[in-house]
Parts: sequence; structure tokens; C-alpha cells
Amino acid sequence: MSGLFADDPPLPDAPPPDGPGLFGDALPTLVPQAAPYRVLARKYRPATFPDLIGQEAMVRTLRNAFALNRVAHAFMLTGVRGVGKTTTARIIARALNCIGADGTGGPTPDPCGVCANCVAILADRHPDVTEMDAASRTGVDDMREVIEATRFRPMQARTKVFIIDEVHMLSRNAFNALLKTLEEPPPHITFIFATTELRKVPVTVLSRCQRFDLRRVSVAELSAHFARIAGKEGVAIAPEALALVARAADGSVRDGLSLLDQAIAQGTPGETIEAAAVADMLGLADREAVFDLFEAVMGGKPAAALALTDRAHERGADLGVMLQDLLELLHIVTRLKAVPALRDSPDLPEAERTRGAAFADRLSMAALGRAWQMLMKGIGEVEQAPDRRAAAEMILIRLCYASDLPPPGDLVRRLTEGGSLPAAAAPSMPSGGGGGGARAVANGAPARMAEPAADAAPRLSSYRDVAAMVATRREPTLHAHLVHSVHVVRFAPPVIELRQEPDAPRDLAARLAAVLTEATGTRWTIALSTAPGEPTLAEQGEAADAERRSAAIEHPLVRAILDTFPGARIETVRDGSADAYGLPAAAAAAVEPGGPDFAPIDAEPADMLPDDWEN
Repeated sequence: MSGLFADDPPLPDAPPPDGPGLFGDALPTLVPQAAPYRVLARKYRPATFPDLIGQEAMVRTLRNAFALNRVAHAFMLTGVRGVGKTTTARIIARALNCIGADGTGGPTPDPCGVCANCVAILADRHPDVTEMDAASRTGVDDMREVIEATRFRPMQARTKVFIIDEVHMLSRNAFNALLKTLEEPPPHITFIFATTELRKVPVTVLSRCQRFDLRRVSVAELSAHFARIAGKEGVAIAPEALALVARAADGSVRDGLSLLDQAIAQGTPGETIEAAAVADMLGLADREAVFDLFEAVMGGKPAAALALTDRAHERGADLGVMLQDLLELLHIVTRLKAVPALRDSPDLPEAERTRGAAFADRLSMAALGRAWQMLMKGIGEVEQAPDRRAAAEMILIRLCYASDLPPPGDLVRRLTEGGSLPAAAAPSMPSGGGGGGARAVANGAPARMAEPAADAAPRLSSYRDVAAMVATRREPTLHAHLVHSVHVVRFAPPVIELRQEPDAPRDLAARLAAVLTEATGTRWTIALSTAPGEPTLAEQGEAADAERRSAAIEHPLVRAILDTFPGARIETVRDGSADAYGLPAAAAAAVEPGGPDFAPIDAEPADMLPDDWEN
């Protein structure tokens, strides 16, 4: 009986009670309950294809498929989180089963939203539309339940639709169980899969589906979408604040709406929500502060940079996040430098188009590239540091002092043209620019040695030629011993007299003779001796490298560079005329006393990179 208990509501048509209750007490007053709040991501979830933003290519294809009655039996929707994969699947389910307001309609790209099927699917309670979360139901038994359900015709709808979310989480056996049904499903069955990890889906499954890649939504599209929603909600929010929310959404509509919900809660009714409040909510530094910090860092002003970080830290900003903002701005400036036409792009905010373009005009590509490398490495250091603020400030100080560091090419020009290195101090150079001379190279690249070339009829005029020929014969062990364990006493083809180190194999002489005889067609004799002989090829290469290093240190240009950068050192010296063993080629064996020639003093050191120098 209605009205006997407090939780028993009165009948809809019953008159209001005008007396005491059954037990003499007054009846409670029924207070209508307010509807629970629905978050923006659910309230403004797209219900039709036109409501999907940023997915024009997919929408156009699906609309044409329905218009031509060429709808696939299986779809694979892929993309990052929150771009509309499950929403698209539900719209397809409604489009397949809509019967129109009069109950006589067929499949349509524009479902009516009022028929029984549309209403039930929108409410997630349609018996013929099954949604399955593959993240929690990954086994083959779960998939067998789906396969068993495909044998029965729909109870109410025109088509049974199975929506499987995060399909990449299914086990291998579950995928295998699905394959046959997926390839030849009953005519009343449609599968719609959604995944964020397309590479984890077997190719055998992908080949049976029509694939749609839902792209990230651009910042401009998200900002416009959020502005429309804020208007419907009666909330005043600054365009700059919406841009911050859109950037933080990273292409995801759902993530952006969740952030917009949070941003609206930051404001006071009747007042505009400003960008500063949203930046504080997101833990971001103020955008203008990031521009100011970029200007201070690239201008070599550590005091100004640290003052900006102090103010940001007082406001509660994470300096690690501020470095990431700086990295993002650096990327934008570099793009503006490389592609000036981007300055007219509507996707860039006004600050990026104006101040960013000014930075791009002033800074060189080398300086931008060096700052990018330092910031990328620095952000990793901040994540591992015990004190994030201290680590971030050290990165900024390092950037300030490296901002005006010239690349090696400019350094050479400054040293030669600025008077630090008199022209008379430069050694005489042969004509041709010294292309084959030795070059001093700072910290970084190892020496590159020329590979010995194979020769059908080798000319073996020295023991080095013999070792190089063996290297081409796929005899790596023999070649290694010839380089490190053999001292040549006499070389008189076809006779070689040598002394072996104790670690050399006993059959080395026989193996070498066999290789030489096969290569030349002439019988060779390898004689063993106890005479000291000459140093091994490896020892000769080390001695030649030490001589080149000494010559490099004494070169006036190198000495000027070392004096300019205290603590710098010569790591490797490359000699373009040296062979695979670091020794001068036979044609260039006779060099002038004092070491090999270097490149001319005014040559462009194109093979030197900024990272080659260690301070």
C-alpha cells in the first residue's frame, strides 16, 4: 500500500494526504531530489556523425558506405584515448538499427534518436548491442560466449552488434577462436573493435576488418569545441585559458572535457575564468613567463632566468614542467625558422606567431639545435635528480652559458680573422687544400680507417699488403694474429721471415703460406726466426698515432683552440691518408720532418660538430 512507509512514494494520481498517518504520526514531507550532475564528457558525448569533431575523413567514408549500402561486417577503430572510438562504435550501432520515428526506416547515417532502438542503444540497455571490455575479459572462454551468441538472430534490432573495446588485450587463443566467425559472420552480425595499440592486434584479424584511424584533434578545433560547450554551460572563460586546456588535452576530446570540468570549478560564478587560474590548476608556468625565460636563456642572462624560476617556484609551478614548456616553445621556434610560412598558420596562438617568429629571426639553426639537445638531456636529469628545482636551474644556467658558444667553424674563423692566430704562424700548405692531410678532432668520433679492398691479382709489395689481402679472404683470426703477434724479420717475396709471439698459433706459418699461394698462384715460403724483427703492425699504428697527436698539439690553430677553451683535450686525430692499420699509405710514406700536413688555416672544418668539443 502506498504511503505506509517513508520510502514508499505516493501513487501519481493520488490526492495529497490531509490527515495523520496510520499510526497517528504526521506524514513526512517529500522533497524532490535534484538530478545527479553529469560530467561534461558524458553530457556532451556525440550522438551522431556530425557531432564528431576532427574525424572528417572517417565520417565521410561511413556516410558514403551507408548511402551505397556497402557497410562492412567488421570495423577496427584505432587512435589515442578519448578521440571517440567507442562513441563512433555506438553511433554505427544506432545507424545500423534505426527504424525512424515512424518505425519503417532502414539503415541510415543519420539515426533519428527517438525510435525504440536508438533510445535503448543511447541508454546502453539494448539486448542486441553488446559491449565487452577485452581488458577484463581476455580469455578464449569469453570469446566463445560471443561466438555462441552470434548463432541466434536479434531479439529486437535489425543487426546484432558486438563492440569489443581494447581488443588488443585479448589472448592469442581468443583471437584464434574469433577468426573463423570474423571472416564469415552471419548476415545479421557486425563486429566493431576499438584499440589504442593497433600493433598488438594480429594481422590475421586486421585483414578481416575495415580499419579507421581516428586522428588527434588539433588545438584549434578543441579550443573552438570547448568554447561552444562553455557557452552552453553559461560559463565565461578566457580564450587563453581554453587554449591551455586544449594543449593539455593532447588531442583527446575526453581528456580536454575532464580538464574543462575542473577549470570551471576553479572560477567564481559571474566572473571570467582567466588563463592564470587554469595554469595554476594544470601546474603550468604562465605562457608569457615561458617566453621571457626563453629570451633570457637564449640571450645568455642567467640572473634574469633564475629570477623567473624563483617567481614560478613561489607560485607552485613545477620547474621540470617549465623545462618541458621551454622545450615545446623551442620546437615551435625551430619550426618557424625552418618553415617561415607557418607564421600565418591559424593553429598557432598569437604569442607564438609574434614573439616566436622574432626569436626565429634572431637565432641560428645551430643554436636552436644545440639548445634542443641540452634540454632533452636536462629533462631526463631533472627526473632522476633528488632536487628537481636545483637540477632545473643547473640546466638553465648551462643553457645561458652555451647560448653564445660558437660552432667550431665560426671558432676557426674568429681565431684566424680576429688576429689571435697570425697568418704567418700557419704552416705552408700544398696546393689543393690539404684534403689528404691529418685533422685534429676533439672528443667524440673514433678514427675511421679505410677498409682493405679485395684484389683478384694482389700486388704484395710489403707485409702490410699481405695482411690487408688476408683480411679480404675472410680469415679474421689469422689476420688478427698477423697484426698483433707477428714481427717481420725479412720480406723478400715469395719468402717471408718472421718471428711469432708466444700467443700465436703454431700453424700460423702454414696457414699464411696456403692463403698466399692460393691468392697469387705462386708458392710462398714462410720461415720462422728468432731475430727481433720490426714492431708488429699494431705497435707501428700506435706509434704513428702518437706522432700525429704530438704534431696536432703543436699546431698553432689547435693550440689557440685549446687556450680558448680551458679543459678541452684532443681525443682522436684522423689522417685521411692512413691505411687500415693507422700507417701512412705507401705513396705518402715519405713525409716531411715534424709530422704530416694539416688542412689549410682557412679551410672549413665540415666534419666537426659542436658536440665534438668537451669543455
